[in-house]
Amino acid sequence: MQKIDLFVPGRLCLFGEHSDWAGKYRSMNSALVAGEAIVTGTEQGIFATVEKSENFEMTSSASSLQEVWDDFECPMNAEALKDVAHSGSFFSYCAGVASYMLEWYKIGGAKIHITDMTLPLKSGLSSSAAICVLVCRAFNELYDLNLSTMGEMNIAYVGELRTASRCGRLDQACAFGVRPVLMKFDGEEIDVNRLNVKKDLYWVFADLNASKDTVKILKDLNKAFPFADNEKEQAIQNALGPINHKIVSKAVDFMKEGDAEALGKLMTEAQTIFDEKVAPMCPSQLQSPILHKTLNDPYLKNLSYGGKGVGSQGDGSIQFLAKDEKCQQQIIAYLNGLGMSAYALTLKARHTIRKAIIPVAGFGTRLYPATRTMKKDFFPIVDKDGKVKPVILILLEELVNSGIEEICLILGSEQEREEYRRYFETRLADEHFNKLKVEDQNFERHILEIGKRLRYVYQTEKRGFGHAVSLAANFAANEPVLLLLGDTIYRSNKNKPCALQLMEAYEKYSKPMIAIHSIPLKDVSYYGIMSGCWENRDETVMNISRFCEKPKVSYAEDQLAVKMHNGEQRYYSVFGQYVLTPEVFEQLKKNINDGVVSERGEVELTTALEQVRGKYGLMGVQLDGEMFDMGIPQAYRNCITNFVR
Repeated sequence: MQKIDLFVPGRLCLFGEHSDWAGKYRSMNSALVAGEAIVTGTEQGIFATVEKSENFEMTSSASSLQEVWDDFECPMNAEALKDVAHSGSFFSYCAGVASYMLEWYKIGGAKIHITDMTLPLKSGLSSSAAICVLVCRAFNELYDLNLSTMGEMNIAYVGELRTASRCGRLDQACAFGVRPVLMKFDGEEIDVNRLNVKKDLYWVFADLNASKDTVKILKDLNKAFPFADNEKEQAIQNALGPINHKIVSKAVDFMKEGDAEALGKLMTEAQTIFDEKVAPMCPSQLQSPILHKTLNDPYLKNLSYGGKGVGSQGDGSIQFLAKDEKCQQQIIAYLNGLGMSAYALTLKARHTIRKAIIPVAGFGTRLYPATRTMKKDFFPIVDKDGKVKPVILILLEELVNSGIEEICLILGSEQEREEYRRYFETRLADEHFNKLKVEDQNFERHILEIGKRLRYVYQTEKRGFGHAVSLAANFAANEPVLLLLGDTIYRSNKNKPCALQLMEAYEKYSKPMIAIHSIPLKDVSYYGIMSGCWENRDETVMNISRFCEKPKVSYAEDQLAVKMHNGEQRYYSVFGQYVLTPEVFEQLKKNINDGVVSERGEVELTTALEQVRGKYGLMGVQLDGEMFDMGIPQAYRNCITNFVR
């Protein structure tokens, strides 16, 4: 029986507490402003192994749960699970989610064994939401339900509502892992967008080990909704609505810019607004003497850029943004010395580009007859780790290792999708899985994890490369995206993938980019050739001024040579990787609508890039690596021989 390892973190609301339930009231009063919050998963959470079972079982060997835990088992029966959910027992949350899963999906049981619990209970970090997400994810993984992260989050929320809990919509943000997300709450609608952090941010959060009555806080604050009857209630609506919107918008910008000092000051400002406009509605719980004494501690002020309360606020939990990693550890030690329970949360810098596109439509005529039975993107190559992998897996691993989160494959038909479903979404049969070494069993899980990042669009009519790329416009969603060719793989010459090198270059210049490499003059008529002037002394970044598709040798020598500092002349072609900005997709759309095509009647990406270059600029980046074209037999032979050296 296969076991699957899972981890679900707790969640910490950085900005926008209470805005989730406040925003829900827009369904009754459209004059209210939608709620917004920045929420992140924590480094602390629940670790578990899960496997199929006839019943629904919850067991634990976690030392932190010994005092509250007693192993639980219930028949996989809707009525029995609902009874447990309504009982208010320790396992009511788990049973609530399991009952929903059974009601809507054809599933069997599950055994969930918690191996470690580093998440403190009842500390404003939503341990109940984490366990609900864990249960949902267990069924999703065990029974191949293909639920998205948003789907898991919504089911966890509905499942918890089947208990006596009145959880907020932001609690289940732990489903998105240890990274910040921007959540928007508009009536019954909810939207979640992942946020990028430019520089590492060192948070500390702590349980004040005091007391507060969350039920009373929520009861009192809800009196101001959906309609305000007095100035005090109007002040709360303003604080959780338009004022909160401004605070959250600033926080998003500061995180993108990596401005930790401004972000810390904003935390202090947000706390002041809460104290002035929200706390008077529930003074018995929100005067928070311990919280404010700690926030105003001179020692902690010296080590941090700012701080504020957590969750429903009150004397529950506290958070600080430390000035650096050393200060983070000093704050933790100091708070623990005061009898509190403090924890570190480091939000790691993430790249602006988080999506990639790979066109893999096409029969592979030049690789016939092998392509009668196998798409060319599944041709095998021995990788540097010694494993024989399909070409597409090597490409996808390059993207994952570069921090890409979502990947859109452009296929020719739904039929081609089946080949990807079999490889990336279907577990190996137990009879084969059990024969694998432990290392290979782990790699099998790695393949399935990559499959979760894949999205698909279809080019049902062959109208050129530019047309294929344009089909991913909705996937790109006005974000910069990487574009890689489906029949090319890359070998970096340093400890950084070629795709990551290109992404880092984009973040310096914020313009559409093409990876380039030098080719001999005699070969220029086979490629798109570009020229321009170097932007840096290393002669690796070029401001492209001219772009020509397959020029004659004489024209290239006269018009397209790039002068090097040593006087040498070189010629540069596309390396097979691009960064496409929203302007490129807009230009492709315009060209399609206006009928701008090549002599062969095809929509060309190079045409759109040249048009965008004229308006916004276009950069070429020489990467430290080598590309291997797989599109023709001779190139495929070369790759098999030379890819691993």
